[in-house]
Amino acid sequence: MKLYQSLSSVGFLKKSYAFKFLFVAFVGIHIPLIGILFYVLFGSEHASPVSILIWALILTLLATGITLLVLKRLIFPIELASRSLLSYQKKREIPLLPVDYKDEAGLLMRHILEMIQSNEKFLNEKQDMLYLLSHDLKTFTTNSQSLAQFIIDENAAEPIPQYAKLIHEATTQQLNFIHGFIKLLKIQDELLSIEPKLQRVSLVELNNQLAVQVSQQTQLKKIKLVSEILVNDYMLWIDPDLLLRVLVNLVDNALKFSHPESEINVVYQVKNDQLFISIQDHGLGFELKNSSVLFEKFTTEKKMGTANEYPTGLGLYLCKTVVEKHKGRIDATSLGKNQGATFTIVF
Repeated sequence: MKLYQSLSSVGFLKKSYAFKFLFVAFVGIHIPLIGILFYVLFGSEHASPVSILIWALILTLLATGITLLVLKRLIFPIELASRSLLSYQKKREIPLLPVDYKDEAGLLMRHILEMIQSNEKFLNEKQDMLYLLSHDLKTFTTNSQSLAQFIIDENAAEPIPQYAKLIHEATTQQLNFIHGFIKLLKIQDELLSIEPKLQRVSLVELNNQLAVQVSQQTQLKKIKLVSEILVNDYMLWIDPDLLLRVLVNLVDNALKFSHPESEINVVYQVKNDQLFISIQDHGLGFELKNSSVLFEKFTTEKKMGTANEYPTGLGLYLCKTVVEKHKGRIDATSLGKNQGATFTIVF
């Protein structure tokens, strides 16, 4: 950057990036010529053609190397702009780019910084608006749900309680959707701020935490969670807490579509230097042709659980987003309707 800064202080080079390159190339080209002239004029009086040729070749190679090195340093502003964009894309870090230069490279850095700042402002305002909107919708829906519950508790004459029950069910679905939407926003924010790093994850401890977090749901439906841990720990590009949230989501999904007093199997194993974590249930299942659609945001393939649990259409999408962000993949398989389903994470 110092070379670019020095050349930018020269009057006739200040406003043109191309002129800086031409100036460096011009000087580099003339170094051999100047060297030969000095050699002929001030060197040996009887300089032979061979010695002049050798001297010219040496100076040409030297000048070429120096020129290429200087030009490499001169493109640093472009490299800096590129790295800044990549850093913002991956980590959402706002770069510190110089904005005082008048040439094309300086304008590029200034425009990139202005674009990033404008985009960041827009994202923050949009996020704030969505949170506010979700919060207000949640409040309105909760009020409607409370009024419906009040009507039900009053034991009014039919068909009023029946209408109140329908209102209560509809508002419950709305609340579930809003909860899922807020969860989506939060996880998207977290993913933007997290840079995956390789670390050792204890799968035994992870499974213990999973069992604790889903214990209430398993007890309610009298479903047994059976774990098989064939590997104690593994090096992964994901934070253990984030992986735990993915597994809780997948087990919650399996619980939702499992019949009471059934089993859910969680298996941790390594095959061909890859870690496989599979969650298998014996519930409603799905048609295999619809497996990819299950991971879409607000998927149309959502259905009610075995205890009429309402799906948001976001849980599996969130799992897929987190896993793929951390260098993994997630697959879903089923033998068909009422044949259960298996969701497998592969790192």
